[in-house]
Amino acid sequence: MNSEKELSGKTVLLMAIAAGVIVANLNYIQPIEGLIATSFQVSKATVGVVAMLTQLGYAFGLLLIVPLGDIFNRYHLIQVMLILSIVALLLAFWAPSVTIFGAASLLVGITSVAPQIIIPYAAYLAPDLHQGKVLGNVLSGLLTGILLSRSVSGLLGSIMNWQYVYLIAALACAILLVILHVYLPRDPRAHQNLSYIHVLGSLPKLLLKEKHLQGSAINGFCLFGVSNVLWSTLAFYLAAQYHMGSDVAGLLGLLGITGVLFASIIGRLVDRYSPRMTVGVGILFSALAFLVFASLGHFFIGLMVGIVLLDLGTQFGQVSNQAIVQSLNREASSRNNSIFMFSYFLGGALGTFFSTFAWSHFGWTGVCSVAAIFLVVALAGHLILKEPKQLRQVQE
Repeated sequence: MNSEKELSGKTVLLMAIAAGVIVANLNYIQPIEGLIATSFQVSKATVGVVAMLTQLGYAFGLLLIVPLGDIFNRYHLIQVMLILSIVALLLAFWAPSVTIFGAASLLVGITSVAPQIIIPYAAYLAPDLHQGKVLGNVLSGLLTGILLSRSVSGLLGSIMNWQYVYLIAALACAILLVILHVYLPRDPRAHQNLSYIHVLGSLPKLLLKEKHLQGSAINGFCLFGVSNVLWSTLAFYLAAQYHMGSDVAGLLGLLGITGVLFASIIGRLVDRYSPRMTVGVGILFSALAFLVFASLGHFFIGLMVGIVLLDLGTQFGQVSNQAIVQSLNREASSRNNSIFMFSYFLGGALGTFFSTFAWSHFGWTGVCSVAAIFLVVALAGHLILKEPKQLRQVQE
């Protein structure tokens, strides 16, 4: 197979855009949590649980749906999941109560897993020597989607009913569906003779067998948990400390553009040096971010500097860990990605839950303390993470 032909610059760009548009569905809720609480007349802690359901749904979608990429044609699977995602977004738009909205949020999470089918698909098509670069570009699209989703959601929530955020998201996914149907590369693999039960049953075995996967799963769990500790409570902190609304929370998300700009560079660093080193850099940046939040978060400039550092740390960790995971076994790439991203978003869900709980009971100090716990565990995971032989051979 000619990987370079399959992965032209335009194809990589399309995959990056698709990943960004779809992953955005998970983050629309974060800047408008206060508006949702007011609309349904429930507590902020209740909306925090709903936000956690989105992340938790995504984690279980990763565990139960993404492994299908090792069995079925990825070209068709991506489109099927996008259709289901559109239905879930429309249900969130229509939801007349917080209970139904919570169920819709869970479904939005479960069905928005197409980016995690796209990522191993891009890695499968990429030449070995440029896999880090390709992953960096696709993941930059993923991060752009996360950043813009917060900004768009916050701004729309300030000028119209928050429900329209989900209607506009459904329309964006519908347009993307048409584009992917026409331009996404066809999957060159033959149908794999594997049963769904066999594939799911192999997940624990893969995790137990691959020590590198274990290290990346722990690190991803913690670094995305740390990221969500901030983004799940930022709107509350802005309202309490600065009397600012969802629009400012959304605009602050644009500061993470630094992570987007560095994604391709990070990918090249992974190709050239050690992913172990770049994972360590990710932990360092995330730790520095919360030191800034804890000591200077009451100054707006301190908040801005911390957000830039945190998004850089998240991006370093994501690109580095994906390079490790995708280097392990191409025949099981979707399953490896499923295990890693399940852990990743499980950490995100718990980061959301514990940070909103900490905010309700202990304020900003409690939020920063939750982040510190995640970072200590991340450091422990980093100490057991070793560099896969496959990456060392490619780099040599």
